[in-house]
Amino acid sequence: MRWGYRRLHLLLGREGVCVNIERVYRLYREAGLAVRRRKRKRVAVPRAPQPAPTRLNERWAMDFMSDVRVGGRGYRIFNVLERLSREALASEVDTSLPAVRVIRVLDEIALERGYPVGIVVDNGTEFRSTALDAWAYEHGVTLEFIRPGKPTDSAFIESFNAQVRRECLSQHYFSSLIDARVVLDAWQDEYNNRRPHGSLGQRTPAEYRAEVEGVEAPEQLAFSVPGCSSVG
Repeated sequence: MRWGYRRLHLLLGREGVCVNIERVYRLYREAGLAVRRRKRKRVAVPRAPQPAPTRLNERWAMDFMSDVRVGGRGYRIFNVLERLSREALASEVDTSLPAVRVIRVLDEIALERGYPVGIVVDNGTEFRSTALDAWAYEHGVTLEFIRPGKPTDSAFIESFNAQVRRECLSQHYFSSLIDARVVLDAWQDEYNNRRPHGSLGQRTPAEYRAEVEGVEAPEQLAFSVPGCSSVG
């Protein structure tokens, strides 16, 4: 478990369980679930924040991760994130994910979402390929390359990758690619549809997207903490 007691309290409220946060904290500490906090490094010069997107589909971010499965065989994960809503749009798994596969995944997302204005990427080989450059030109998408050696320029996708690592990859040892795909799909569904995000006003990404689009979120996703008396 990598969630803090505040998030657990919020999730309990969303499920209709009435309990005050002090009791959740007490039980959390007694069960030894406290997440160890890392000391953040201080920088001499404040970092300039990236311009925040103001509408859905204005900017995506994408990146790769690597891991190993049973037998020590490696595999890769291609993650795509929508910057405004924080939605995980894809987590493609395979032993090899060349540029043509990246393009296929992006086109599949665009069938539902349309093409973004820009995509934040690092300087990896797949992202600097001629094929991806031609794809971006054809669809009017700007590839926004971060500075070499500066992963903080793409902080959103780096943070997402870290969550995938902590909460999914580090908790499982996959026996096959199919096993990895099933577990990652389930985690992505949890991330998009059940997990409240503080940066989104304690909404899930799906709820936030529905609010921005002016449509009603599905009943099972609608954000509300039922009114009830707290249990001490």
